[in-house]
Amino acid sequence: MSPMMDANTAIHDDEGAAKKMVGVLETFRKSIRMAAEKSPLLPGQRGLKVSESGSGHSKAPPSPSVTSPLKTVVALFQTKDDDGEKGRAMMCSKTEPNMAPLDSLLKKGASIRRSLKFASWKDKKQEAFVGVQEGASKEEVKENVEEEEVEEVWEEMEETYTLPELPHTPLSVMQINKLIEMEVLEEAHLNLLALRVEFQQEWQRCGQDSSMELAKKEKDLSILYADLRHKLMSIVRTSVSLPSRNKGLLVHVARIVQEEDKRAQEPGGLQGSWMDAWREAVGEGVREKVESIHLEQSHLNASWLAVHLGLLGKAVVEDLEMVKRDIRWSYPPSFRVFSTYVESYHATIRQHLNKLLQQATHLKDLYALLDWIVHRYHSERIMGSPALQPDMKDENPDLQLDEDFLLQLTEKFCTTVKEEMKAFLDRLIELENEDMWTSRQHPDKEEDFFNSDFHMDIWTKVKGNVVNARRIDAQLEQKVIISCLQELKDFPKRFDAAFQQYCSPLRPQTLWSEYHVTYINSFTALLHHMEAYEHQCAGLVETLKKEVMWLLYKLLQGLEDQFKEEVKPYLRRMMTRKWLTNDDDFNQLFTRTELLSRHCDAMRPPHGQVLAGRLHHHVMKEYVGQLMKNNYSCKNRKHEKAAATMRAQCSKLRELFQDMRSSEEWLYPVGDRLSDIIGQKDKADIKNHLQSLLEQYPDFSSTHLTAVLTFRGLLRGREHQQILLRLRQLRKTAAIATALKDCDDKHRWFFRSMEVTVHTDCLSNVSFFCLTLIRHRR
Repeated sequence: MSPMMDANTAIHDDEGAAKKMVGVLETFRKSIRMAAEKSPLLPGQRGLKVSESGSGHSKAPPSPSVTSPLKTVVALFQTKDDDGEKGRAMMCSKTEPNMAPLDSLLKKGASIRRSLKFASWKDKKQEAFVGVQEGASKEEVKENVEEEEVEEVWEEMEETYTLPELPHTPLSVMQINKLIEMEVLEEAHLNLLALRVEFQQEWQRCGQDSSMELAKKEKDLSILYADLRHKLMSIVRTSVSLPSRNKGLLVHVARIVQEEDKRAQEPGGLQGSWMDAWREAVGEGVREKVESIHLEQSHLNASWLAVHLGLLGKAVVEDLEMVKRDIRWSYPPSFRVFSTYVESYHATIRQHLNKLLQQATHLKDLYALLDWIVHRYHSERIMGSPALQPDMKDENPDLQLDEDFLLQLTEKFCTTVKEEMKAFLDRLIELENEDMWTSRQHPDKEEDFFNSDFHMDIWTKVKGNVVNARRIDAQLEQKVIISCLQELKDFPKRFDAAFQQYCSPLRPQTLWSEYHVTYINSFTALLHHMEAYEHQCAGLVETLKKEVMWLLYKLLQGLEDQFKEEVKPYLRRMMTRKWLTNDDDFNQLFTRTELLSRHCDAMRPPHGQVLAGRLHHHVMKEYVGQLMKNNYSCKNRKHEKAAATMRAQCSKLRELFQDMRSSEEWLYPVGDRLSDIIGQKDKADIKNHLQSLLEQYPDFSSTHLTAVLTFRGLLRGREHQQILLRLRQLRKTAAIATALKDCDDKHRWFFRSMEVTVHTDCLSNVSFFCLTLIRHRR
């Protein structure tokens, strides 16, 4: 053969070899394309898409998660001629280092084709994979997509599947590890299973006498499986946060988990359930999502917790909606994907709430937490959202909280109610001191009554707490009422201590009395507000009532004592020579009483009437009591002037106390009755006025009558004795005995407690009968 022919033959042989190689590669590409077009398990797809027309085809964009791993695998074989030996070395297994590159290439293509048929779908319907064909323009593809628009319906994966044939010779450990890193999960898992089969066969041959090589393979398997599980769980953790990237990989994750749980008892695998690891990964993903939700510091935003809980609820709905719409179609039914995510959110939020409970210190934050747990979480805003239906119908929408969590939360809420109530009451006292006492500010009037608005502030605070608690539940409402009343019952004494400290220097100024009237009105109104809770907390309301009544009595007593102290010198000079000729003392008494009358008018019922009655009794008792002290005796017919003066003054006092709406009306006639006795010209006529006096004041005794007669100037004598005898006779009658009994029942004593001082000679107390006997013997 000539050299020219030899050259031509060589050229033809080279061209034939090249064409053969190109044909093999073209066949490999077509096989990949055909498998991809027929595979229902393309990464990025949720499940089988069935068009409404029933053709079984629908258009979808090519998934990058398919082309990228395949291109990577092909790139491992498509090396340049000058790097051929290096490429062959990379792809040859450690167990068969002399395997030809072409055989490896063909087996690799077969492995990929098998892996793309990794799962079977419901009704064996296949999903069309629409790719951009070679030479096709973007405009043509766009037109094809726009021509056919059908509604897509997703269906779940079938529970069972057929595992593809394992590679005859697995890839090396490094190559499998590289596939895991590149997320070529199906091929990595098949090669890992093949490697595991080799290990099991060798382990059976060696028995207990395992070699170092076998131990090394077991270690390699353990490392690879750990890397695979780590990669799978990483994908699962981010499947909701990165749906477009990880959604397609979840199909392979599900099948690997199923397959590994089937082989759990075979040697060479990892300990523990892969399904449990999958559930744990779901929970970790949920925890990462919850922890990533924005949470401001309380000092930067007063509504930090309410804002955070709002964002948390929104994130729960969005994630579960993503699971319902997309994620669950990548798993078989046995995974219970939606239920697992719901349970994971329950568990994660339960733990998250424990952290929030430690951070929440203010009442509004604790209320926001309670309201979110009790009302919002299971409502249409979150777990009951229409977007999650109908899948949530079979799920429990309530949080399965720790046994004592709600108890801790409600106790902290009630404790905070007490703490904030105490601080609020202390602040009210401070404000009262700053606005009124220190600045000597006169109180305002409301409907002609002196008033301070702090009782409304307290009522608003308590009612707000109770209403908020009622929105949670009736049991919490009861506890909050108890907390408020427990703190409020100590308020009267704390208020009184501060009031005495800051306002005592004002006594006896009019402003001091105005303050007393103001706080009598305010605490009366406060007690009226709190009585609304008597049917719920009768015991505590009664305790608060006692404390408030104690303060009211003390304030009223302060006004009474001050008035008594002011009028004492004027009353002491009644029924004297000066009193008979000068009205100055009485006018001063009347002026002080009239000022007190204005204060009683500014006092809310019934305290104004009660105080007026007590002072009415005191004034009349002290006024009449001066008759019993024998400070003056009306001689030379001055008793008529004295009687007229007494009648006129008592009449003025009666009118004044009537205006004050005194409750002691029974005291009005006493001045007239005594004036009748004192003013009689004829001594004998005095006996005729004793009965009316006794009927109204049955505690009027002979001693009191003697004092009155002494003031009139009737010190002794037959008429004196006859008058006393008549009184004794009247006191024995049934009418007076009945009146005396009624007086005991009503505690309406007037004369009994009066001190009587009568200076008479030795015969003044001798009875009229004894004097008659003495005269007869003479």
